[in-house]
Amino acid sequence: MSEIRKAAVIGAGVMGAGIAAHIANAGVEVLLLDIVPEGATNRSAIAEKAVERLLKAEPAAFMSKRNAKLVKAGNIEDDLAALAECDWIVEAVVERLDVKQALYRKIDAVRKPGTAVSSNTSTIPLAALTEGLSDGFRRDFLITHFFNPPRYMRLLEIVSGPETDPATVARVSTFADVKLGKTVVTCKDTPGFIANRLGTYWMQLAVGEAFALGLTVEEADSVMGRPFGIPKTGVFGLLDLVGLDLMPHVQGSLERALPKDDPFQKTVRDIPLIRTMIETGLIGRKGKGGFYRLNREGGGKVKEAIDLASGGYRREEKARLPEVEAAAKNVGALLGAATPSGRYAVSVMARTLAYAAWLVPAAADDVVAIDDAMRLGYNWKWGPFELIDRIGAPTLITALEGMGEPVPEFLTLARDKTFYRVENGKRQHLGRDGTYRDIVRPEGVLLLSDIKLTAQPVLKNGSAAVWDLGDGVLCFEFTSKSNSLDEGIIALLGKASKLVKDKHKALVIYNEGSNFSVGANLGLALFACNIAAFGEVEKLVAAGQQAYQALKYAPFPVVSAPAGMALGGGCEILLHSDAVQAHAESYIGLVECGVGVLPGWGGCKEMLTRWQTDPALPKGPMPAPSKVFEMVSTATVSKSAAEAKEYKFLRESDGITMNRDRLLADAKAKAIALAENYVPPKPVDLTLPGPSGRVALEMAAESFHKRGIATKHDLVVASALAEVLTGGPADHIQPVTEAQVLELERAGFMKLIRTNATLARIESVLETGRPLRN
Repeated sequence: MSEIRKAAVIGAGVMGAGIAAHIANAGVEVLLLDIVPEGATNRSAIAEKAVERLLKAEPAAFMSKRNAKLVKAGNIEDDLAALAECDWIVEAVVERLDVKQALYRKIDAVRKPGTAVSSNTSTIPLAALTEGLSDGFRRDFLITHFFNPPRYMRLLEIVSGPETDPATVARVSTFADVKLGKTVVTCKDTPGFIANRLGTYWMQLAVGEAFALGLTVEEADSVMGRPFGIPKTGVFGLLDLVGLDLMPHVQGSLERALPKDDPFQKTVRDIPLIRTMIETGLIGRKGKGGFYRLNREGGGKVKEAIDLASGGYRREEKARLPEVEAAAKNVGALLGAATPSGRYAVSVMARTLAYAAWLVPAAADDVVAIDDAMRLGYNWKWGPFELIDRIGAPTLITALEGMGEPVPEFLTLARDKTFYRVENGKRQHLGRDGTYRDIVRPEGVLLLSDIKLTAQPVLKNGSAAVWDLGDGVLCFEFTSKSNSLDEGIIALLGKASKLVKDKHKALVIYNEGSNFSVGANLGLALFACNIAAFGEVEKLVAAGQQAYQALKYAPFPVVSAPAGMALGGGCEILLHSDAVQAHAESYIGLVECGVGVLPGWGGCKEMLTRWQTDPALPKGPMPAPSKVFEMVSTATVSKSAAEAKEYKFLRESDGITMNRDRLLADAKAKAIALAENYVPPKPVDLTLPGPSGRVALEMAAESFHKRGIATKHDLVVASALAEVLTGGPADHIQPVTEAQVLELERAGFMKLIRTNATLARIESVLETGRPLRN
C-alpha cells in the first residue's frame, strides 16, 4: 500500500485550513489552495491569510508553530498542476454541487492515477458528487468528513461508493488513523451520515421541547448534560459554541434530503425567538451573545441567560433539580420523574435513543459505529446504545410506548438483552439478527480496558494498580481521583519497581483517564497543613523524591505514556523516565509556582540537567537556570507533545503517538526495545552560578512585579525558586550534585507550604476546580 507523503487541501476556509494544519501536524507537506481574489495583486492571498490565522488561532491549530512551514499556500488558477505531486487531495469548498463538480474535473485533469480525492462535505451524497465524472475519478473518490476543530475532534466519518477502490479507502483510513490520530467510522451514503444526523435531531428536539415545556435554558442544559454523559454545555450552551446561524443551514439541508417519513422531519419547528436572535446578531460566542452572554456594562462581568418566553436577558441562575442530581446513580429514574425536567428528559432522550436504533442499518451497519460517532463527534461520554444499556431497554421501550411513539424493531431485540456484553474476555455487540459479535480492535491497538476483562492486577491499592502487559512488561496505572498523586501511589511505585527487578524487564506508566495526572493531591496537602501536620507533608516530599530517583536509576527501563494533562508531579514522573511515548495531545508542565510552592520531586533538577546540556544555549552557568526559571516561575504548560519538546519537558528522542488508542502499544514496544542490553543512566553534577545568579533572577521577577503582573507572594516564590536553580547559598560557581538540588527543592517547598498566602492559593484552586495553566 503506497503511503501518503504529500497532500493538498482545496478551500482555505475554517475547515479546509484546519484540515491542512492537522495534516502538517502529522509531518506531511500539504498544499493549501483557494481562489484568486478579484483584482488581487497577491493571487494566493486567501490561502496565505488562512495560514496567518492558523498561527494565531486559539485553541492552537498547529501542534508546533514550526509545522506551519509544511503548509504551502497557493491558488487554484496558478498551482493546480502541483496536485500531480500529491497522494491525497481534500476538497473543502462551498457546499454547492456545481462548484464541486467543476473543481473535480479540473483535479481529474492534473492528478496522477490512483491519487485519493475526497470531499469534506456532510450534506451532499457521494453519488451526486461523482455523477458524470470519469470511471477513474469515481474509483479514487470518497468522502472524509472531519469535525471542527480538525486537530482536536477525533472522529472522521468516511463514506465510499460502490465503485470506490477498497485500497484507496484503506490507504486514507490508515493515514487518518495512525498519522492524524482519528477514529475512522464507516458510514452509509445517507444525508448527514451519522453524527450530524443524530446530533442535529437531538439538538432540535431538545430546543423545541424546552420551549414547549416552559423550561429555562439553565434547567434544560442541566438535564441535557451530565446525567446522560453529555458535556456540561448541554444543548443551549453547545449551540452558543457552534453558532446559532449554522442551525437553519444544517436543518434545511437535512430536511430537504431526508424522506418525509423520517422521524427527523417531526423535529423541524419555526421558533420565532431563534429567528430574531439570528437576525439581530445574537448567534452565540462569536456574536454579541446567544442563549448565554457575559454582560460587561459598567465595567462588570455578569453572566446572563436569555428568557425563552420574553426574549430578554436576566442574571444566570444555576438550576437546582433534585431528580437531576439523583440521576448520577440511576439515569433511568430521571426518565420516569413526574416533574417538568423528567418530562423533558423522556421527551428528548427517549426519542433520540429510539432514532439511534432506527438508524441501524440505515446510516450504519452496527451500534459500534453510531456510539463511536456520538462519543467522538459530540463528546458524549457514552454512545446512544451504551446509554440504552445504562437505562435499560425495557425502561426505554415503556417510555416510548407511554408517549405513543413507535418502537424501532432493533430496539425490541434488546428487550431481554443488552447491546453490549463481555463473553470469554471479549467485548461484544448485538447484531441486527439478535446474535453477538466480537468487537475487533485494529492492528496496533492495545487498551488497558481490554486487558482488565480477563486479568487481575498483580499489585493494587486504593490509588494505583499494576497490570501485566505480557512480554516481561508491567503497566503502572494511577486510579486516584483525577489521577492525583498521593502516598498510595508513591508506596506502590516502590513495590512495582521491586517486582519488575525480580521477575520482569520493563515498566510502563500509563492510564486511560482523561488526564495522565494533574499533580499532587492538593486537598490532602491542604488538610495536613491546616492541622499543622507539616512533618507528614515533608515525609511525602522525601518519599516522592526517593521513589522518582529510584525510577530514574532502576536496573530496568521505565517508559511513561501520558495523554491529556501531565502537571506538577505528573510532569516530574516523565522527567525521571528513561523515555516517554506521549499522546500528541499531552499538556505538560511544572505548575507548582502557580499555587505558591516549588516542584518538590526533582523537577527543577531534571530541567536544569536538560537545559545545561543544550548545545544551542550560550556556555556558562547562567543560561540554563535562567531558562528553567522563566518556565517554572510562570507555570508554563505545553499546548501539545510537540511543543513539550521545545520546552524540554520531553526529549527530542521521545516518541509521539497521534492516535490515543495506539499509545499503550507504542509505549510497550519502546519499553521492550530499551530493555535490550539496558544500562541505567549515571548521575550528573550541575554547574550553577550561586548567589550572584540568584540576585539576577530575583531582579527579573521584581520587574514583573513593578509591571503589575506578579504579586508580592510571587516574589517570595520566585526567590525560593531562584535559590534552588542557582545552587543555594554557596558564594561561588561550583558543581552541585543531584542530592544537593533535591535537598534545596525540599527545603524551598516546605518553607513556602507553611505560608498563609500559599495555603490560600491552594484553597482557591480546589474551590474553582481549574487546572493550573500558564
